[in-house]
Amino acid sequence: MATLSPATSPKVVKRKGSVRRPRQYPPDPLEVHNAGLNSIRNFLKCHSCYDAFPVSFRLIVLDTKLNVMKALQCLLLNGVVSAPLWNSSISKFAGMLTVLDIIHLIQYYYHTASYDVAAADVEHFRLESLREIEKELGVAQPPLLREHPMSSLYDAGKLLIQTHARRLPLLDNDSETGHEVIVSVLTQYRLLKFISINCTKDIQQLNQSLRKLKIGTYVASPPGEPKEGPNPYYPLATASLDTAVFDVVHMFSERSISAVPIIDEEGIVVNLYETVDVITLVRLGAYQSLDIKIRDALTQRSPDFPGVVVCTASDSLGTLFQLVKKRRVHRLVVVEGEEEERQGGKKGRLLGMITLSDVLRYLIGNVDIPEVQEVEEESKS
Repeated sequence: MATLSPATSPKVVKRKGSVRRPRQYPPDPLEVHNAGLNSIRNFLKCHSCYDAFPVSFRLIVLDTKLNVMKALQCLLLNGVVSAPLWNSSISKFAGMLTVLDIIHLIQYYYHTASYDVAAADVEHFRLESLREIEKELGVAQPPLLREHPMSSLYDAGKLLIQTHARRLPLLDNDSETGHEVIVSVLTQYRLLKFISINCTKDIQQLNQSLRKLKIGTYVASPPGEPKEGPNPYYPLATASLDTAVFDVVHMFSERSISAVPIIDEEGIVVNLYETVDVITLVRLGAYQSLDIKIRDALTQRSPDFPGVVVCTASDSLGTLFQLVKKRRVHRLVVVEGEEEERQGGKKGRLLGMITLSDVLRYLIGNVDIPEVQEVEEESKS
């Protein structure tokens, strides 16, 4: 009779007790977004303005005694649209010269003098008199804000969202004389570009849409409703190819904006007219004929114009930062996309505008910022 020996006996395999694994849920997109946002804010608090300086840069400073036309030529020859002002009489910083200052001056002369008088006067008009022009026009004067180069980028960002110039002068004091020294100028673009280069992982987490984050200014009426009335795209300023250049100049000065979208009869965005385009006309000696139409003025535009940068309201903030990283962007035109088309809208029609100020204001968050008037008084003393 056959028997089973221990060597040939089958082994009994003991089953291990089953362990229940906790169910894994995908991370909440909003939590991921907020984590990326908080990481970027901490990054700004841990880095100084000096860190954002490019490896090589040039700084153009204009004396307030310089006349406007020479100052304008200096800006254009150096390919810049703004410069710090310096009062050599008292050796102090005196604010910023921007394209918008020139726009105010053009509007002032267009209303108060003939071309011959304006052409003769502007040749001798000094930069120090620009603030008087702003008072005459009743437009807001830019605050004399400044920051130290070693201040955090977060503190600089808080001041940047206050400035009309969208630029923040960085000043230090000479250790021997004690006089102010203009070191550099931090722009909104430079700050956002610095973030886009150094916070790649955090930017990928910014998954929420621009519309949901309320970044930008949008047309009041919903996409599916008919666009009627004197300003169907309220609160945005718009123009057509047949609008006179000076009408757009008035929009620039009155609203303190730097660009107006050009749309057709159906509201489709066909172009963008910027303050820099007006300065090009002035450089070419065409400021006596600002009654020309936008379509004619665009033929004088610089050939290196980068084109109109558009996006949709459903694009994420992370996508916007990727765009800033790749090209020089100062504003985006928001157009209706597939989502709005399903609601009765029209693809490519104007929906809103997003400036770098809007993006920076969201990044900095709701923080207490000192009143501008107090800073101005301190600067004057």
